[in-house]
Amino acid sequence: MSLKSERRGIHVDQSELLCKKGCGYYGNPAWQGFCSKCWREEYHKARQKQIQEDWELAERLQREEEEAFASSQSSQGAQSLTFSKFEEKKTNEKTRKVTTVKKFFSASSRVGSKKAEIQEAKAPSPSINRQTSIETDRVSKEFIEFLKTFHKTGQEIYKQTKMFLEAMHYKRDLSIEEQSECTQDFYQNVAERMQTRGKVPPERVEKIMDQIEKYIMTRLYKYVFCPETTDDEKKDLAIQKRIRALHWVTPQMLCVPVNEEISEVSDMVVKAITDIIEMDSKRVPRDKLACITKCSKHIFNAIKITKNEPASADDFLPTLIYIVLKGNPPRLQSNIQYITRFCNPSRLMTGEDGYYFTNLCCAVAFIEKLDAQSLNLSQEDFDRYMSGQTSPRKQESENWSPDACLGVKQMYKNLDLLSQLNERQERIMSEAKKLEKDLIEWTDGIAKEVQDIVEKYPLEIKPPNQSLAAIDSENVENDKLPPPLQPQVYAG
Repeated sequence: MSLKSERRGIHVDQSELLCKKGCGYYGNPAWQGFCSKCWREEYHKARQKQIQEDWELAERLQREEEEAFASSQSSQGAQSLTFSKFEEKKTNEKTRKVTTVKKFFSASSRVGSKKAEIQEAKAPSPSINRQTSIETDRVSKEFIEFLKTFHKTGQEIYKQTKMFLEAMHYKRDLSIEEQSECTQDFYQNVAERMQTRGKVPPERVEKIMDQIEKYIMTRLYKYVFCPETTDDEKKDLAIQKRIRALHWVTPQMLCVPVNEEISEVSDMVVKAITDIIEMDSKRVPRDKLACITKCSKHIFNAIKITKNEPASADDFLPTLIYIVLKGNPPRLQSNIQYITRFCNPSRLMTGEDGYYFTNLCCAVAFIEKLDAQSLNLSQEDFDRYMSGQTSPRKQESENWSPDACLGVKQMYKNLDLLSQLNERQERIMSEAKKLEKDLIEWTDGIAKEVQDIVEKYPLEIKPPNQSLAAIDSENVENDKLPPPLQPQVYAG
């Protein structure tokens, strides 16, 4: 028998408002007719079932991958099955299960929401069209082999890492700062869980975190390095242009305690430049930091060889600035931002990697704000060097050592001659422009004087004179004159 009551003329069947599970409490249409307590129980059961299925699927995929890898090694010419195919299968199945859970707990009255979920289930996973490189496959295999040594803890880490990657694929529309925050939270949660639940020693936690960072950042690199939504590329071009404009800066101006005339020191400088340039080719933040560390160690060795004593921090930073100016590393700002956003925070805050990275950031900031006072130059000389009008004078010939390379001496001599010719040409051009200006002023002056004379003494054009009359035209007695004499010829 149903209980009915009238409210504002609307008949409500109260038995339909009770929880579907029959606990006696009122249900909520937003929870598919369950009460809050029963809904949480059902959701928890479905969630636990989903996690169990995901873990079983991950184990099965891992076994299949190991079998495929073993078979590919034994048979020549056979194509190896990549880890991405199994990951795509897992992604599809997980997407289907998540959609099923959503549909189970969604309100029946939300027709539009059901359509959207159906479209989401039919839409392909972002990982389907993702092409993994050889390096990505290699890193995946290394990560799996590494986790095998940790047994149950390794399985838990693998599951958390895969879930994080799948979550990041759906967060690509977020800003890079939000993606960075998600990654940092993941690092912190995994490390805390290993220390509290797994009782893993700190040194082993650090090794595991390095492998986790290598695995996830190798896969996320192309999405989070220098994204189009940021101004990283603009900053890269600005710092490269700035470094090119400062090509004239000499080691003496920066007080660099490095003598490149020593062959061993020169080799160290070349290696340091190579390492700082190689940083851009790495995908993992830890590998990029390793390049900075190797570069810094080469700098310390070069200073030590030059001074015959251990280098100090006061010597290191100017030399690092000089190396950056001389190498002009590609995408410098993008690499710094990438390391800051996605590197394991414990590595940046402690250890030599963090120390060297901090010095690199200081070197870049110094280059961006470098001025005449920083180099102990006058503003006039600094402006001339920056504009390329002239360059600092190189070593004088009398200061060269006897065993110095003749080609280097001749090169510096030619540079001095070119500098002098440039100054001479500038003087000639200045005089020529001055002469041109004087000629224009002289021409304008002459034209003005002529105009003044014409205005002062205008030209008057008189009418033409009348024609001259005959001499005797006015003689009134002309008719009374005798005729003119005629010449006569007499015969002799």
